[in-house]
Amino acid sequence: MKVAMIQMQVKAGDVQANRQRGLALAREAASLADVLVLPEIWTTGYHLKELDRWAEEEDGPTVNELKEIARAHEVWIVAGSLPVRRVEGVTNTMFVLAPNGTIAAQYDKIHMFSLYGEGRFFQPGAKQTVFPLAGTQAGLAICYDIRFPELFRSLTLAGAEVVFVAAEWPAVRSAHWRLLSQARALENQVFIIAVNCVGEHKGIVFHGHSLLVSPEGEILAEGTDKEEIVLGEVDLAAVGKARQSLTVWQDRRPDLYT
Repeated sequence: MKVAMIQMQVKAGDVQANRQRGLALAREAASLADVLVLPEIWTTGYHLKELDRWAEEEDGPTVNELKEIARAHEVWIVAGSLPVRRVEGVTNTMFVLAPNGTIAAQYDKIHMFSLYGEGRFFQPGAKQTVFPLAGTQAGLAICYDIRFPELFRSLTLAGAEVVFVAAEWPAVRSAHWRLLSQARALENQVFIIAVNCVGEHKGIVFHGHSLLVSPEGEILAEGTDKEEIVLGEVDLAAVGKARQSLTVWQDRRPDLYT
């Protein structure tokens, strides 16, 4: 399975420019891979105070454009995340579009990053997401979620062999980005496909360095700190091989865990 990680430069608050650029990169990547992945809130960036104005409906223009790209090129699109307007408030929502252009899965970010006051702008999600993708099961997570190993263990117990992470991760915590991505892959023996943006907002520089990590914790592909499409290959047989060579799952003692 060929994966294209779309590491775009996000300009906070410039929704029209971000949409145009993200869709253009998605069209370019669609000829290169079987699965395209975008970063977190790539249409708006971290300019949260006007989310009520910028949030789209579930069938809004961005998702509909991505549906067309998925259908035209017969590719999977993990659409990063978008601010979505719902009855209970705005959610930070990750959509997955199947090659026939339908919504195959969606996930509302569970963990709010209180350091930046995300809970004042987003309504948190209330359930995890695992779904069938290209002959396997995949899970979804957004940025801060990667700091919570319980979520990734739960996704894996539900059958996920690949977990997609969309992020807007700062350079100041770059070491955490790499360490956490490798840890979540290694401890669960899954592929982690973690896509970050680049750019800057109010002095915060975003790290880039999107990562494809194997079930052995090995980095198979990594971006730079510039806008680019990062390509990688996922061999799903590696999940079974990792679990046979190191029998973590057989040796667990869940009866003793609290």
